[in-house]
Amino acid sequence: MNGKPPQGLFITGNNTGVGKTHVAGLIAESLRNAGKRVGVYKPAASGMIWRDGEPLWEDVQALWEKSGRIWDPLSICPQTFTAPLAPHLAARAEGKELDTKLLRTGLEFWIEQHEAGACDLILVEGAGGLMSPMSDEDYVADLAMEFGFPLIVVAANRLGVINETLQTLITATSYTDGLPIAGVVLNDVSHHEDDASRTSNRAELESRCGVPILTHTPFNADSIPDPVDWVSLADLSRY
Repeated sequence: MNGKPPQGLFITGNNTGVGKTHVAGLIAESLRNAGKRVGVYKPAASGMIWRDGEPLWEDVQALWEKSGRIWDPLSICPQTFTAPLAPHLAARAEGKELDTKLLRTGLEFWIEQHEAGACDLILVEGAGGLMSPMSDEDYVADLAMEFGFPLIVVAANRLGVINETLQTLITATSYTDGLPIAGVVLNDVSHHEDDASRTSNRAELESRCGVPILTHTPFNADSIPDPVDWVSLADLSRY
């Protein structure tokens, strides 16, 4: 991929299991409600479940639904694996090898859609956090760097979120030439009312992060609670 990439956002997490897909879906739906056509790309997904006798990857299904059910799921995620492991390990558990070239070239479909006017903005969802392995050689951060889209960091609102989020932001700013950061989405991942940090985490993050806390999504929210200009955030590319 040469030259400036199309308009997009790269959604990562401050850890695994922080609700990246849920937040990505809410962003996609918010953009659609604003009249935008949204492309969604997940380079690889692992962890299959069975539903109604059919294999299902919940992340891919959610992205397909929230982007309007108009895209081919194979274009959304061209590599899916059964085991709930890092993609390259999940592939080997099936006697396969992850296609590292396809991790990257899978974005080309979405670039073509953007150039053809079929989608206005591309949302890419990584796996886990920035330093989660995608292959023997690649981390999520490598794909984020190559795609060039500003990061949306999804941070689970629980005890430890400050440390995890700051580590993620430090990683982003120090990785190779630095990754552009659009901001942080604080996400409630449970109803654990006994976690006293939940009421103070946003203020603490706002005072320490150096990037905007874009919104705070309640547990199982069905919409983004704050007005966020996702299109303008996508213009924060480092290119």
